[in-house]
Amino acid sequence: MRAVVFFLLLAPPAVAQSLEATRTLRAQNILTEDDIRIGATETTGALSDPSEAVGLEVRATIYAGRPIRPEDLAPAAVVERNQLVPLEFRIGGLTITAQGRALARAGAGQTIRALNLDSRTVVTGRVSPDGQILVGSTH
Repeated sequence: MRAVVFFLLLAPPAVAQSLEATRTLRAQNILTEDDIRIGATETTGALSDPSEAVGLEVRATIYAGRPIRPEDLAPAAVVERNQLVPLEFRIGGLTITAQGRALARAGAGQTIRALNLDSRTVVTGRVSPDGQILVGSTH
């Protein structure tokens, strides 16, 4: 029993290694498995699981060898700034649709502001996976 305790005390502590960029990653690039690697050191706040990063979009340039943090990534954009987008407002059985112009770039599930082209008012809504903006609190 003493031998087991002795060997456990000698074992190095387990270290969760961090993800880092294999090359310079420019903003708006979608991460692939070739863009990341498990680094040799642990960085506080950095991602450690490749599945958390692959398929997401880089928000700002990440240089080769630098750790990848959650705030460096976002869902891939489905709506571009100034893009014409359908707006939809639903409440109960009533659905109102209109044409809008996106005021920012956003991915599915993100909140975005858009200009309603009919009324010239700015509305806020959530981007659906097909690029439609769902306006109102019922979505």
